[in-house]
Amino acid sequence: MSALRRGVTGMLESLGTRRWGYPPRLMAPVVAQLGAVRALCWFGWNMRRYEHTMAVFGPVRTYLLCVAISVINDCEYCTYAYAGALELAYLHEHGRLFPLSEHAINALRGKPPAAIRHCLNKATRAAGLRADTWWLNRTITLVLAPDQRPTDPEDVRLCHLVKMFSKLNAIAIASGITPDEAPTPLNKNAALRHRYALLRGNATT
Repeated sequence: MSALRRGVTGMLESLGTRRWGYPPRLMAPVVAQLGAVRALCWFGWNMRRYEHTMAVFGPVRTYLLCVAISVINDCEYCTYAYAGALELAYLHEHGRLFPLSEHAINALRGKPPAAIRHCLNKATRAAGLRADTWWLNRTITLVLAPDQRPTDPEDVRLCHLVKMFSKLNAIAIASGITPDEAPTPLNKNAALRHRYALLRGNATT
């Protein structure tokens, strides 16, 4: 690895550590596949749009959509990571567990898209997030569509998430990296993580 690639990888890992409390394993494969300069530009462009979507949608909806994309694309790394982020965000906002654990969500990988859609919709409704089912279904439809360009203004954010996470999914799958912790600032909340572990340990799903 060149000095430039090492430097960019270290920079991106440090950014992850500051934001989420750990250096993401995905950064090195992204730099290796895209190249140092392109990786910096890619993250600079996509993370700004991602953070704006987060501000508009909120963490729970955003992480739910990231999970749906990653499950459909059969990416273990991103499925586990963003399912973990969804679990923490949902507990933080609603004070209870999301109906499916990250392990149950990961078990959906490889199933037919219709089955994935049904299970995620059922869990989303059970979580009291009925307003999010439209966004979930539209995102899944876009993941499966041969043409992922937006057809109306509400598609713009969704199409960006689909393209961004499909790229991350492909790189993670190709690199074979093992799952990381949750890519959310809530990951640094030790009390929340401990509460989640206790609750989930007593849960049956």
